[in-house]
Amino acid sequence: MEILSSRVILRPANYRETLAFYRDGLGLAIAREYPGGTVFFAGQSLVEVAAHGGSGVSTAFAGAIWLQVRDLSDAAAELALAGIRIDRAPEREPWGLIEMWIRDPDGVPIVLVEIPPEHPIRRDSRWSGD
Repeated sequence: MEILSSRVILRPANYRETLAFYRDGLGLAIAREYPGGTVFFAGQSLVEVAAHGGSGVSTAFAGAIWLQVRDLSDAAAELALAGIRIDRAPEREPWGLIEMWIRDPDGVPIVLVEIPPEHPIRRDSRWSGD
């Protein structure tokens, strides 16, 4: 199977509130809009907030949205200015990433991640120090 693209589709209880959260609160750029929905750029993926298909109650979402940022301190300051509550302050995890947790208006967990320079995700395994 060849995957050509991907996106996370959310069907929130309150479309306008969730749209404002991702657009104004998180500052995601709009990739496209259509009648009943907005698709945002989210790094190498897309997040779609759909007003259609919902019944005024958000659908269950058992996962989390993972968003990498350059600097979690800067991100935390921006979120505070936007009035977005931080569920868990930035913390270095045992696996080496620095993570901070927030939630969208429907309670969907969002993990904001900073990858330290020494982390294996950022190292070029083709390079040798010799």
